Amino acid sequence: MKRLRSFLDRIEPLFVPGGRFVRFHALFEMVDTLFYSPPDVARGSLHIRDALDLKRVMILVVFAVTPAAIVGMWNTGFQANTALLVMGLDGIEGWRGMILPLLGAGYDPQNFYDCFAHGLLYFLPIYAVTMAAGGLWEVVFAGVRNHEINEGFFVTSMLYTLVLPATTPLWQVAIGISFGVVIGKEVFGGTGKNFLNPALVGRAFLYFAYPAQISGDAVWTAVDGFSGATALGISATEGMTGLMASGLTWSQAFLGQMQGSIGETSTLACLLGAAFLIFTRIASWRIMVASFAGLIIPALLFTGDSANPMMSMPWHWHIVLGGFAFGAIFMTTDPVSAAQTNTGKWVFGLLIGFMTWLIRVINPAFPEGIMLAILFANIFAPVIDHFVIQANVRRRRNRHA
Repeated sequence: MKRLRSFLDRIEPLFVPGGRFVRFHALFEMVDTLFYSPPDVARGSLHIRDALDLKRVMILVVFAVTPAAIVGMWNTGFQANTALLVMGLDGIEGWRGMILPLLGAGYDPQNFYDCFAHGLLYFLPIYAVTMAAGGLWEVVFAGVRNHEINEGFFVTSMLYTLVLPATTPLWQVAIGISFGVVIGKEVFGGTGKNFLNPALVGRAFLYFAYPAQISGDAVWTAVDGFSGATALGISATEGMTGLMASGLTWSQAFLGQMQGSIGETSTLACLLGAAFLIFTRIASWRIMVASFAGLIIPALLFTGDSANPMMSMPWHWHIVLGGFAFGAIFMTTDPVSAAQTNTGKWVFGLLIGFMTWLIRVINPAFPEGIMLAILFANIFAPVIDHFVIQANVRRRRNRHA
């Protein structure tokens, strides 16, 4: 590491103002801070001393989402291997079929390693394309603005990858993350200035631009010719009767053993991540609790409409299906696009939970609602904080009147 430090120090003059490669200063700074802590310190008279910097915060968030990623890769392989068993096929054709034997993995759905290795071969290409395409835009905008490359994209890239189906074409992956980074963040000034969650902006773009590859039944299992609807998709058309007939149990849904996007299916893994984020004080527990309450309360109050199949779904099923737990824990707590005041966080979370229930139950064309609910709440987060602050100001004026 000393040799690397000496090498970086030796070439640094080439990337500072006056150097030959000053245009690439952002790229050099990214590599330097990837291996070493930033040397910059606050020089103003007013600042906060804190051991955490942006890089460490992002690393902790990645640690928190890792259980969901691991379970997601296993479930992707499990669903694929189970489909192969049902269809009577020997294995996956193409490069994945050649690499799996090299990894010592087969197609046994009861073997954890076989399923994990199979799912990993779907996760890695999507994540690599996400990092390449999104990272390119980060470097371009940082170079043009002569700004540092912020580490926030590491979290955005991970979350974006985990909310995609395993069968998403890689060219669509690149287009989606490009839209999310450029339109959802960089046009507003970059990290810390975006009012929407960039990962969800990219996911929403793909959903509306390429619905056949994102919302169809055939996208959820990584086997050509196999069609498998999500639990929410079945519930939206057949209600709880159809869901029970599909053979899915609540415990399977809680653990994440069901059709869905790569990393969204396991509520248990998401709750482990939530505990870590709350313990490290990285994310707001108020938003998480309020989001769950916003979904549970209307699910308890409005039930029994036989004309609407989703009205019959109990609250404990709502919280384990789709990507609700993943969104409520990792997406709603984005420190930039969420509400900032304590009271505002409760309102923000309740709005997301209620909107999720509303979209799932009232809108028959779109059984999943957490993505649109979060983007909707992101838009109103500044307004929520504004009214909370104004209410506090009026309360203080009345107190001293």
